[in-house]
Amino acid sequence: MTNAAKDNAKQTKEITNPQRLLDKLLEFEPAATPAISLYLDARTDEHGKRNFMPFVRKQLGERAKSYEARTPEREAFEADSSRIFAYLEEGIDPKVNGLAIFACSGAKDYFAVGAFEAPFPRNRLFVSDRPHLYPLARVIDEYRRYAVVLADRNSARIFVFATGHAVQEESVENVKTKRTSVGGWSQARYQRHEENYHAQHIKEVVDALDRIVTEEQIEQVILAGDQETILPLFREQMSKALAEKVVDAVSLGVDTPEHELLEETMKVFKRHDSVTDSEKVERLLNEYRADDLGVAGVAETLAALSNGQVEEMLIVATADNLQYDEEEVKKVLKLYEPDQPLPEPFDQRVVADELVRRANLLSAARVTFIEEDTRLQQLGGVGGILRYRISEESATPYEQGGPRSKALTTQA
Repeated sequence: MTNAAKDNAKQTKEITNPQRLLDKLLEFEPAATPAISLYLDARTDEHGKRNFMPFVRKQLGERAKSYEARTPEREAFEADSSRIFAYLEEGIDPKVNGLAIFACSGAKDYFAVGAFEAPFPRNRLFVSDRPHLYPLARVIDEYRRYAVVLADRNSARIFVFATGHAVQEESVENVKTKRTSVGGWSQARYQRHEENYHAQHIKEVVDALDRIVTEEQIEQVILAGDQETILPLFREQMSKALAEKVVDAVSLGVDTPEHELLEETMKVFKRHDSVTDSEKVERLLNEYRADDLGVAGVAETLAALSNGQVEEMLIVATADNLQYDEEEVKKVLKLYEPDQPLPEPFDQRVVADELVRRANLLSAARVTFIEEDTRLQQLGGVGGILRYRISEESATPYEQGGPRSKALTTQA
């Protein structure tokens, strides 16, 4: 290992926001030398040790042998491997459970590292002409941001959770009312005072939650507290728009530790997400059947993404489940990017990455990975819910000659 590799490793700054890392990787332009994408499950075992190094040594060593000795590709690959080893040997923060490393010395010594509390399910190595995005995009979808408000009558904590940890926390504290022994009119006045105090406290918490949800563009909220006394008060104070973001409520004490709160609310979030995914697939099927705002299949979805039409792309959680006509897909890729060479080998992993890339770059579409994907597989494994249809005269030659060109009518 060279001293330069060690020095570079010490200077590497990890990116902890997976969306920020994805945005950075989308700017990568293919280089003449190999681009390495290394995804690592960095969780520790029962002895507190990480076990990915044997995988890294074996896979990088074997992939290096696939290039002829003393060629620019082999030398670049070995230089990148050396830098990766140097980084890993520097030590990793104990909180990190997932690592994503991207290296390509032929692209101005490109080196980017994502370090997340959310894990990658297994170790994977990809070598191509550009970074492999699919596992990263899947983590972004699986660990989307959601807000939790944990409250009692006097205090509240509002959390924003993402990628397996709290990315934001805000507290609302009010002075507890004192109980005294009084009777008659005095007792009634005291009760009204206490009720007004609690109502004002709840209003302050709801206002803070509304501001955070708006600023962070959060779509899901989970309430936590006493189901009989506190949570009904929250629902009374919420606006219709905020109430519609509440996916569920759980009974927890206001002093619940953060890690326990994350664990309990993550179960609720994933349960809701599973139901929502099924509803989205059903909507896609209905739109597709009606020749309305839905496309399905790899080639048609790629075309719609390239046009910027897709609001949300639904894709199978396992890239190997994508099914398509290779010639049709290549036709779409060449039509929209005629100067860009087709990647080799041309396989499901490459196609999945191209779908993710165009969803982010060309359509600003949300990417949703469907775990229970049997019904989506019947459509080739991917589809898109559209913002609009394009008119037939504006359609590309591919769309005009496609099997559903008759359906391309302008629709808002």
